[in-house]
Amino acid sequence: MMKFLRGITIKHTLLMASIVIMASCKSTKVVTGGTVDEKLSAKSVIKAHYQNQANFKTLNGKVRVSYSDGESSQNVSVSIRMEKDKAIWMSAPLGIVKAYITPDRVSFYNKLQNEYFDGDFSYLSDLLGTEVDFSILQNLLTGQAIVDLRLEKYGIDISEDSYRLTPKLPGALYKTLFRIEPKNYKIALQQLSQPLQKRLLEISYENYQILDKEILPNEIIIRAISKDSENNIALEFRNIELNGAVNFPYSIPKGFKEIEL
Repeated sequence: MMKFLRGITIKHTLLMASIVIMASCKSTKVVTGGTVDEKLSAKSVIKAHYQNQANFKTLNGKVRVSYSDGESSQNVSVSIRMEKDKAIWMSAPLGIVKAYITPDRVSFYNKLQNEYFDGDFSYLSDLLGTEVDFSILQNLLTGQAIVDLRLEKYGIDISEDSYRLTPKLPGALYKTLFRIEPKNYKIALQQLSQPLQKRLLEISYENYQILDKEILPNEIIIRAISKDSENNIALEFRNIELNGAVNFPYSIPKGFKEIEL
C-alpha cells in the first residue's frame, strides 16, 4: 500500500499536474471525429498543435488513478488542484497522502507511515525512466507534446487516423514518436525510448473533451518500462472545474521521518 500511495503522487505529478480531464458536468462533451489531411506538412501540424494548447489559469477536480507495477495493483480517487505553470496539489481520501509540486520542488507525505519526501524531480524521473520536470508533467496532463516539437524537423505520415511525426535526425540517446489527432491537433500518443537502456515511456490519450471552450484529455494511459520493471498508470479525470479560486493547503506534519528515494 505504501508503495502505491507514493506512486499516486507521481502519477498526478505526472501527471500529474498539468492535468487531464474527465468532466462529468453538463457543459462538457467528448470530442470525436476528425479527418486527416494528407496534404498537411509536419510544420503545419506542429503549428496547429501549439495554437490549440490549453490556456486555463486554474483547475480543480478529481482523478481516478489505477496503478499496477506487475506485482500489485490499486485504484484510488484523488482530489487535484492546479495553477497553470505554478503548482499541482493532490490529496488522497482523508488526506492520508498529500502532494505538492512546483517547478522546483516535489513534496509529499504519508500519514500511514509517518514519512515525507521533499526534494527535486529525481524520484519522478526514475519512475518514468526519463528526465522529468514541471513543464513535462503539465504537458503530459494537458495533451501537449512533452518535448518542444518546434525545435526539430519532423517527417510526417498517416497512422491510425492521426498524423505520425518522427524526427528526421534520430537522437543519439533518445528515440521519439508522436501521433497527433486531426480534429483539435492534440496528442493521441507520444513515446520516448532509450533502446540501449531498454527504457520506454508511452503516453496514450483515449479521448478528449470540451470544458469551458478548452480541449483537455479525458483519459490517459501511461506505461513506463525499464529493464527490470514496468509501471502502468491509468488516469480518468472527473468533475473538473476551470478558472475558479484554488488554494493549496500543505504542511508536512511534525515528527514525520524524511525518506530518501
